[in-house]
Amino acid sequence: MTASRSFLLICTVGIFCFISYNMVRMPVLALFAESLGAGPERIGLIVSVSTLTGVLLKLPSGALSDIYGRRFLLRIGVVAFGLPPFLYPFITDLNTLTALRFVHGLATAIFAPSALATVAELYRERRGAALGTYTACTQSGALLGPFIGGYLVYAAGFNWSFVTAGIFGCVAIVLFYSLHLDVATPRVQQKGMQPLLADMWKGFVVVARNRKVLITSSTDGAKMIANGALMAFLPLYGVAAGLNPGEVGLLFTVQAATSFFSKPIMGRVSDRMGRQPLIVVGLLICAATFVCMPHVALFPVLLLLSAGFGFGEAVVSSSSSALVADSSEFKTLGAGMGMQGTIMDIGHASGPLLAGVLIERMSYSSAFAIIAGIQLVAAAAFWLTMRNK
Repeated sequence: MTASRSFLLICTVGIFCFISYNMVRMPVLALFAESLGAGPERIGLIVSVSTLTGVLLKLPSGALSDIYGRRFLLRIGVVAFGLPPFLYPFITDLNTLTALRFVHGLATAIFAPSALATVAELYRERRGAALGTYTACTQSGALLGPFIGGYLVYAAGFNWSFVTAGIFGCVAIVLFYSLHLDVATPRVQQKGMQPLLADMWKGFVVVARNRKVLITSSTDGAKMIANGALMAFLPLYGVAAGLNPGEVGLLFTVQAATSFFSKPIMGRVSDRMGRQPLIVVGLLICAATFVCMPHVALFPVLLLLSAGFGFGEAVVSSSSSALVADSSEFKTLGAGMGMQGTIMDIGHASGPLLAGVLIERMSYSSAFAIIAGIQLVAAAAFWLTMRNK
């Protein structure tokens, strides 16, 4: 299989995987937990626990892909997308639902670092464009999954939504296992747990000493703080400002759509202009649109701000993943992408927690201003540090 066909395969599999994952994730999961008697705090835990899986496992899974090859980890990851949705209809208590969410989080924790490393290896000269296109494909899941899942819950109930999500995941499994993914990956044959752990530790050490990877990943994590805060509190602010739930949902659709269409374009721009300036510009756009949101109540203006944040997010993401790949050694490329995913998940999980504490003690405008300030500090620190290097 040529590089272009392998790339088309990984993008197509990514679309079906993330449609399946997002069908379960939003808005179905919160509604399902509520139907089982969960209060707001428990719903927050259930929604975030799959991100915790990524925090714990993305770096180890990326390092394992450096040792055993990307295809091995991708095979496990695609199965983790396809099978768990079929278990949700049998859930009757919140503890079991929490445990299943942790298991379901294995999907992105295992699949994402290996998929990003695979794309980076297939297109070493045009990484920005390739990674932008791939992440745009996965972003389509954030567009279609919630729409399909929410409609099925409304029309037919939770079980139909879960089963349909499982079908999308199984399509991804069939596609991946029936077609051969041809990508050159480092592969070390070792026996026993001790050599395996030793190789993983070597990958961790190399990545941990790579300042460019850590700085870029931390900058991306700062962006995800704002992203997580929006996911948790933009709906509450929108309803308080007089929007109906459908209009609030459209804000997220516009944000995701803008990011979807912008990522491939901005990836190509980063290949030509360089990664670092675009990361700074993207963070500035995110901060500017984010800080304005709690000062606006008009739906058209909020749509425009949501689109602007989605564009800024696309500018940062399409450049940061390529810069991490550029900065990683070939033998630790998977670990580098895993490190980036881990730090991003930390930011994404901490965003709702930080915003909640600030909003409870201050106001929406003050809380959003502080989080926007974090984006500005991250942009300045990234630019100064990378310029010195």
